[in-house]
Amino acid sequence: MKRVTLLAQVDPNICTGCKICEKVCPVYAIHVTDKKAKVTEDECRGCANCADRCPFHTITMVKREKPFTIGVDASKYDRDKINEICMKAHFNPEQVLCYCVGVRAEEVAAAILAGAKTPHEISSMTGIRTGCTIECIQTILRMLTAAGIELKPDPNGWQWYGQTVTAWTMPEDVKTKYNSRGFYFDEDRELLEEIARTGESN
Repeated sequence: MKRVTLLAQVDPNICTGCKICEKVCPVYAIHVTDKKAKVTEDECRGCANCADRCPFHTITMVKREKPFTIGVDASKYDRDKINEICMKAHFNPEQVLCYCVGVRAEEVAAAILAGAKTPHEISSMTGIRTGCTIECIQTILRMLTAAGIELKPDPNGWQWYGQTVTAWTMPEDVKTKYNSRGFYFDEDRELLEEIARTGESN
């Protein structure tokens, strides 16, 4: 759960319509229309990514008059399906995927079961990737892939990055090359799988 207390506010007298804010918003709550950025207030998650990256200091974060909470209650969704998605992604359902906001794997799985099919939809529903806005894209992509959702490039060409290599996708030649140098890829994978299975029988 995330308490959204801030709102991005644009000064139209300064805005040049450069669209950087559009490109960096993890939930696509800001769009440039008629060369001016405009915020869809009920979609903004208060991450300040747009304000931090605006080269003209056009955007400021202000306190909302009516803060609200976002999140997906995992208990309302089929536990077996949640566990299945998490296990396929090699995450324990209770594993924290976003330390900035505290979103767990089970909540992301629940968002997917609720209909989310893209990173920005999951971020909007759960708050994941609305803290630092950087690291959590990888965990989201892994969860979507595990759910059988085909990942396609963002229609605007922004923000959808390829998945990084994991312990499960490490090429064999790379493992062979570095195993003799003190790396333990297979042992790491076994440990991660054990963590994912922890509490599975409860």
